[in-house]
Amino acid sequence: MSFGKNLQYLRQLSKNMTQEALAEKLNVSRQTISKWEMDAANPEMDKALEICKIFNCTLDNLFREEMDKRSDAYSNLRVEDVAGFRYIAYTVISTEPESDTVGRMYKIAKENGIENPKVIGWDFPNVSQEQVNVFNMHGYTAALVLPEDVSLEGYEIKEQATHKYVAIHIERPFENPFVTIPGAYHTLFDFMRTNGLERVEDEVIPCFETDGESMDVYIACK
Repeated sequence: MSFGKNLQYLRQLSKNMTQEALAEKLNVSRQTISKWEMDAANPEMDKALEICKIFNCTLDNLFREEMDKRSDAYSNLRVEDVAGFRYIAYTVISTEPESDTVGRMYKIAKENGIENPKVIGWDFPNVSQEQVNVFNMHGYTAALVLPEDVSLEGYEIKEQATHKYVAIHIERPFENPFVTIPGAYHTLFDFMRTNGLERVEDEVIPCFETDGESMDVYIACK
């Protein structure tokens, strides 16, 4: 872990705050910020507490965690208004539910002549401890976003209004998915905390991932 890397990371999350801007807030020189970020020196306690206040983090975050879990695979960290959409969804609880749910959505799209279908997905939380601990199961929901001119018979069509999300792009999500994808969520939560954004879970899909060779991860916020 590195205090210097954590400080750089927090500056980047905070609208790419410059060293000069942070130095002005802390009433120190830019060279002091540079020394901190190179781990050539550490701030005094009063300055460390000021940094925590500026970036809405804790001393443990600053000095004991490896906050920067991003890699070259991540880009386009942003706040985005996701336009309202209609969708159908399918949930499976099994040892490997993702391929079943996503595959079903693409099959439905093909059967109904939907070209270039947009499929999104998210973890399904309502899984018992027995299913998790004894049978190694987990739940996953996949959804097919319906084009405006498409109406499917025999499916429950749900709607979501336009809503604000924080989002990040992953260029190679499946090279190391058990590290890269959770790391994307970690980065988004850090970004939300640093910028005073609250997570939203009611009347909206709280978070989702787009399907494909690259991926965008979204978390609803206000």
